[in-house]
Amino acid sequence: MAEKYWSLNHCELFERLTKEQIKRLEETSKVRPFKRGELIYLPTDAGNSVLMVASGRIKIYHITSEGKQAVLSLMEPGEIFGELAALDDNPREEFAEAMVSSSVIMIPSEALRQLAEEHASVSLGVTKLLGLRRRRIERRLKSLLFRSNRDRLIHLLLELTEKYGRQTADGVLITIKLAHQDLASIIGSTRETVTVLLGELQNERQIEVHSRQLLLRNIEKLAHSIDVPVPRVRYEEDLGNRLLRESRGGA
Repeated sequence: MAEKYWSLNHCELFERLTKEQIKRLEETSKVRPFKRGELIYLPTDAGNSVLMVASGRIKIYHITSEGKQAVLSLMEPGEIFGELAALDDNPREEFAEAMVSSSVIMIPSEALRQLAEEHASVSLGVTKLLGLRRRRIERRLKSLLFRSNRDRLIHLLLELTEKYGRQTADGVLITIKLAHQDLASIIGSTRETVTVLLGELQNERQIEVHSRQLLLRNIEKLAHSIDVPVPRVRYEEDLGNRLLRESRGGA
């Protein structure tokens, strides 16, 4: 119960709810643990709940007709996924899988719809969430259709800085650790191609790679190279420098 209450109370979607409303939501929700690699849902599963990451990391993906995994998004603690269930109870359309050991809060769709009717901020929050997800998918689709593998990789690295970037004295550190195959699955390429492209960018001194963490040495230059706006990065220099030292094997 404590894990549910803390997580729901720290979710942006529910931050304006009263204690009574949070408690009611908590009473109808369930927490489930998932091991690394375990599926949370798959296509055709009933979409009767909206889910929130309490701990860990979840990836949402499709399987293409060629059998390749196409990653749509990564979900972190406090983030909502499977949100279409808030609108209807149609079956799921994608896979959701735990990337690491995770806990997920399952919120009944009906409970969330009732809250949306009672509280305008919840209704507006769900609408905003759907709009942001649609914009992100449209941006990713345009990148897949019209950009080279190199440009798609740079575009992804810049996109990751918006969520995982930390400013350091040497550049912007992407704090999430992703394997080359993970990056390839997101940009619709192969692991081998991503490895070659990361090597090229490192030789050009545009990035550094340390223990699967990436440091973008000149984020402005990378953004200008593919003609996109420079992403905003949260400034947490002490944390970023500590992570960078650890990734380099320092004290």
